[in-house]
Amino acid sequence: MNKYRTKLLFALISVIVCVLIGLGLLLGQLFKNYYVNAFNERVKSEMNIISTYIMGDGGLGQFQEHDIAQVGELLNARITIVDLSGAFVYDSGELHGRQISRHREIIEEVIHERPARPDMLEVGGGYDVHYFWKPLEQNGEIEGYIFLTTKFNELQKAYRQIWWLLTISLGIALLVIILMSLRITARYTKPIESAANVAIELAKGNFKARTYEEKEDETGMLSASINILARNLQDMVKSQEVQQDRLSTLIENMGSGLILIDSRGYINLINRAYKDIFHVGSSDYLDKLYHEVIIHNEVVSIIEKIFMTEQKVRKQIILPIGIERRHFEVYGVPIIGTNKVWKGVLLVFHDITELKKLEQIRQDFVANVSHELKTPITSIKGFSETLLDGAMEDEASLEAFLSIILKESNRLQALIEELLDLSKMEQQGFRLTIHMLDINQELREILPILQGKAERKKIELKLEASDDSLLIEGDSDRLKQVFLNLISNAIAYTPEGGKVMVSVINETDTVTVQVKDTGIGIEQDELPRIFERFYRVDKARSRNSGGTGLGLAIVKHIVEAHKGTIEVSSEKDNGTTFSVKLNKVH
Repeated sequence: MNKYRTKLLFALISVIVCVLIGLGLLLGQLFKNYYVNAFNERVKSEMNIISTYIMGDGGLGQFQEHDIAQVGELLNARITIVDLSGAFVYDSGELHGRQISRHREIIEEVIHERPARPDMLEVGGGYDVHYFWKPLEQNGEIEGYIFLTTKFNELQKAYRQIWWLLTISLGIALLVIILMSLRITARYTKPIESAANVAIELAKGNFKARTYEEKEDETGMLSASINILARNLQDMVKSQEVQQDRLSTLIENMGSGLILIDSRGYINLINRAYKDIFHVGSSDYLDKLYHEVIIHNEVVSIIEKIFMTEQKVRKQIILPIGIERRHFEVYGVPIIGTNKVWKGVLLVFHDITELKKLEQIRQDFVANVSHELKTPITSIKGFSETLLDGAMEDEASLEAFLSIILKESNRLQALIEELLDLSKMEQQGFRLTIHMLDINQELREILPILQGKAERKKIELKLEASDDSLLIEGDSDRLKQVFLNLISNAIAYTPEGGKVMVSVINETDTVTVQVKDTGIGIEQDELPRIFERFYRVDKARSRNSGGTGLGLAIVKHIVEAHKGTIEVSSEKDNGTTFSVKLNKVH
């Protein structure tokens, strides 16, 4: 902005200098004309006086030369009187050595040519010499001419003094005007410079820049307008940043994968979920053509379909991701801006693998329930029909068949009760009856219940727990249900002569109850599924033991309702260990 101030000051000073020069020339010319006119009028008046004096003394033949000489000396002028033929009647002498021949030539030229103006300028000898003449008339007739020759250098001196005076005065005025101009330009350009600097900062993105608002004139209005603009831009940028942050946060943290492709087919955006799902990086995708980096033909075909039809597409596909096959619902839409300008394609990948698994579990559950219900119902129906067909007459057959019907009815009842129990636990309204209890005492009450079952298989059932009380908060009935199920399973899957060990481990903040057996064990690939409903490790053994396949699912729900955890470790033919970890009371 110093350039602007310099240009403005230079332009202002240039205008002022031109005005002052023009004014000086005009004043000089006016003064010159004034002095010249005044000089001419004075000389004319002097000539009139001299001519009147000469003619008053009787004309050319009667005037007194002595008196004329005195007048010439008094006027500092050369007086020459000639007759009509140009002959000198009187000449007061040369004016500073002017040659008489040149003087005579000028006089003869005036007499013969008779110019309109009664004066003539003759430059010579470093002087400006003016000739003034006037005819001498006597009784209406011209007897001769009188010439008055005077130097003009005195007038030139006065003229130079005037020029010096004008130059000094105008120079001082120019200096004063320059100083005032400096202050004025600084005063009026400072707000403009400040506004320009703020505008530059705004252009750079610094929307916190402000200018001073000192006056209420146009510059003050400019500063106020710049500040209002800066505040508006700052608010707009803040709002845009907030919206951008919200949009970025939404895009980056949404659970579904997202990919944005422009109208030329280049990928502009992929979110975090997409990178996590497909195990790719931003540098692998951004600013590259979609068909060059997307390796799944199903996805490429969806994008091409949207480009060709400009219609929304929703499709479920299965994609291999590493060693998995994952299910996706892909939703693609064309992005069309104002005036139907094609912007690109947006694809959203919803991972529905878990939903598909849940759907499969539901289908399996329905199939398992149907199968589990069908078996006892078929047995009951078959034996009932056999009895009705005549087997009732045979008392031995009647008792055997009724025993089987009772057993299957009990099994069916247990299955239905456990289904209802599991359904109740999975509901949000499920609550435990929490109170303080001694976990060691609870286990001591459980073991006698199962001791007979263990003895029938010659299995050693042992509890390792201290005599001290170990208090926890829990539902006594539900915890007994957990440990009854775990110990009963351990006995069922342990061969005769085996061992089942129940131990209590007291830790700092938790209590761990371990149920360890020396049974058949579980394959490693089956361990993640043992808590599923109706899943059996040994289906024949489980069904023969009266199991429903729902016990471990119920156990897991009860433990998690107590904010505890249950873990299992096992090896094939080397037994299984279930560990239930519960929080202690401090």
